[in-house]
Amino acid sequence: MEETLEFADLLRLMDERSDAFRAAVAAAPSLDVRVPTCPEWTLLDLVRHLGEGRRRWAAIVAAGPADAPPATPTPVVPRDREDLLAWFTASTGELLDALREAGPERGCWTWWGSSQAPQTTGAVARHQLQQVAVHTYDAQVAVGGPQPLPDAVALDGVDEFLTTCVATTVAWPHAPAIVDYHAAEGRSWRIWFSADGARTARLPTPAAVEDPAVAYVAAWGTAHELVMFCYGRLTMDALRIDGDRRVFDQLIAWEPEE
Repeated sequence: MEETLEFADLLRLMDERSDAFRAAVAAAPSLDVRVPTCPEWTLLDLVRHLGEGRRRWAAIVAAGPADAPPATPTPVVPRDREDLLAWFTASTGELLDALREAGPERGCWTWWGSSQAPQTTGAVARHQLQQVAVHTYDAQVAVGGPQPLPDAVALDGVDEFLTTCVATTVAWPHAPAIVDYHAAEGRSWRIWFSADGARTARLPTPAAVEDPAVAYVAAWGTAHELVMFCYGRLTMDALRIDGDRRVFDQLIAWEPEE
């Protein structure tokens, strides 16, 4: 099966998505434009959130292995659009520089300790690519020109979300269940939910579940649609759903506490 994106590709795509994000913000009539996919936020709020996140993760990566994230000062965020975009560019540069300096194998603090994602700078790069990719889509929605994520970003995004944001050792509080995701681009994933938590793996081909005691549901769509469903930008109605839809309702509502 396909491997995840190489570290150099993650950084390149992060830079490309950052360019697309800036272009969307630059095209808006005002920074006060509302972002429909991020209720209560304006474009200014979105840029501030993403830029502050770039700087915070740059400091985390630079700090190396740690039991907690380092304290970081609250940045001064410009309100003038030209200055704001320059600040965002600098924020992105800080993160990319920190990642290049550390390399993909160096350990660092992350919030996903019980997931299937490693606590390394390579895993941070994967997650931060998805953060800027999804928020680029948010910005494009706000200015009326949403574009699907590049295939490579979207396919890696489904895998990254399931291994980092869903997989956990925290007990699933419902009946055992199996959830499949099938991308039109030819890649599939499965998640097993049980008292032992949630674990995920790629499937070589779509496969059925024969155990009648296990709730089963599958989502079918493009990789972009699946990523946007994972991040709450699309609803189940945007996908083809086979099986017990209630499992997705349970998953969406689930907030495991470690």
